[in-house]
Amino acid sequence: MPKPISFFVHHQGRGHANRTMAMVAEFSRERPVSVLTAGPHLFDGFGRDIEIVPLPDMIGAGVPTPRLHAEPTPQVMHCVPLGLVEMRRTMRTILDHLDERDVGLFVVDVSAEIALLSRIASVPAVQIRMHGDRSDIGHLGSYEACVGMLAPFDERMEQDDYPAHLRAKTFYSGGLCTTLDAVPDKAEARRRLGLDPAREIVVTVTGGGGSGTPYAPLTVAARAAPDALWLTLGPTHREGHETDFSNLVELGWVPGVTDYLAAADIVIASAGDNTIHEIARVGGRLIVMPEWRYFGEQTRKAEALVRLGAAVTAPAWPGDLHGWQALLAEARALDGETIRTLHAPEAARRAAGWLEGLTDELWEGAERAPTGTDEAPALKVVG
Repeated sequence: MPKPISFFVHHQGRGHANRTMAMVAEFSRERPVSVLTAGPHLFDGFGRDIEIVPLPDMIGAGVPTPRLHAEPTPQVMHCVPLGLVEMRRTMRTILDHLDERDVGLFVVDVSAEIALLSRIASVPAVQIRMHGDRSDIGHLGSYEACVGMLAPFDERMEQDDYPAHLRAKTFYSGGLCTTLDAVPDKAEARRRLGLDPAREIVVTVTGGGGSGTPYAPLTVAARAAPDALWLTLGPTHREGHETDFSNLVELGWVPGVTDYLAAADIVIASAGDNTIHEIARVGGRLIVMPEWRYFGEQTRKAEALVRLGAAVTAPAWPGDLHGWQALLAEARALDGETIRTLHAPEAARRAAGWLEGLTDELWEGAERAPTGTDEAPALKVVG
């Protein structure tokens, strides 16, 4: 029986869980797999047998006293409030599980503290890499504590300030997209959606991890390009004073996002990881407008896209007609094939192969640990 691999999966949005499922689906069937997460519902319907271990949801948990709340956060950590029962239970659950299952590799997506916890517990860990300003001691310490990092993006997207010694132990899977819908050509996509085959179409897409695309700037955009059809996918954020225009249509959450991306002349999107790779899989001209994220994650990713000529951006959403017209002109001048090279169809398989190979390499020749079960359980939820 190969050594088990466990995942810690953050439950903000769906991206972390979808990425985990894409990789786990490529594992050998003999490999025991477990997932520890505060969002077990994110794995509903997943076809492979895995063990799901629910964790307490620590988001919004209140610190019990003002005195505890006043304690400063140490520089080596990012989010470690004192006095939280939920945090103690989370860490205890993780440690007990790693010990009881005799886990061979702990894949952390994402938490610097939990990567450090894994090293303290003597369990090899791999941290999922994300873009951002992560040169602080907390991030660097967690990277150095890991046996490797997995970057689910093209190596050309790497930041210049990522240290060479960490880059040397990072595996770049290529652009990992969890969407598997077939990609139609533009004419077929528009036929399916009932869209004008000749009209310029701009599609704005929002991922599931934010509050939505701001609607007010899009009303200005619709006025700046009145002959274009503007379609919004996902939630929009309104301030209450917007004027609607007939060439701006809100569709909300839709099935078949791929068809809309394929039908578009220009796509406007945040710099969420799977969102970018969904667009890359289809190809096309991208205006990337990063949303606020911790450590400037989306801003740094947008910078990489612009540097590669795969997208254009603006310092802020244009608030005037000329600003939108200039930004659209930049987007129309893009080579729509450039971004396509950032998607790797075999990324999930390559990532899974690296994780399994690393686990086997780390434990080659080791005797069976005296603790832990002989076999991992089939699919179940431990509550």
